[in-house]
Amino acid sequence: MNYLAHFYLANGDKGLMVGNFIADHIVGNQYLKFPEAIQKGVLQHRAIDTFTDEHPVVLESKKRLRPVFHKFSPVIADVFYDYLLAKRWSEYSNQDLEQFTLKAYEVINEFHHVLPEKAAFMFRYMERDNWLYNYRKIEGIDRALTGMSKRTIKGSKMELAAEYLRQDEELYLAEFDAFFPELETHTRLFQ
Repeated sequence: MNYLAHFYLANGDKGLMVGNFIADHIVGNQYLKFPEAIQKGVLQHRAIDTFTDEHPVVLESKKRLRPVFHKFSPVIADVFYDYLLAKRWSEYSNQDLEQFTLKAYEVINEFHHVLPEKAAFMFRYMERDNWLYNYRKIEGIDRALTGMSKRTIKGSKMELAAEYLRQDEELYLAEFDAFFPELETHTRLFQ
């Protein structure tokens, strides 16, 4: 799952939101130097990623992408799933998506002083370009993946991925609908 899903699954808890946000920038037990609430968020993020990476439905999504995108297929699937969550937002949340994203940015800004340098750098662009809210459109996903492509090795082809989402959106949507409620249940048990 990507940023929108991680923020959503933190269930409004600020520490969990911050921990989920910084988790990809924390290796090993470095998370222990953060306050306990943020530590829980890092661990929640890791639990979400493990569950997602091993889920048979998600494996099907990645399998469809692998022939073209190779090792980048898991990253692309995560971004696709954020788009699908945004598309289905009203089925999961009573809060307006735009208001939710503004609140997420507010929380990260509140804890900006504890963010690892790379997370703080990336957050500037996330907030400026309103990534979370723009995930609701394929064009937003296209921008995100094209940006990632520029920061990876040549040949990732991530800049082409949105077209694959357009082409097989119904398949990805069916997979998301089968998977996400299970992830939600799994994550709630973790809290």
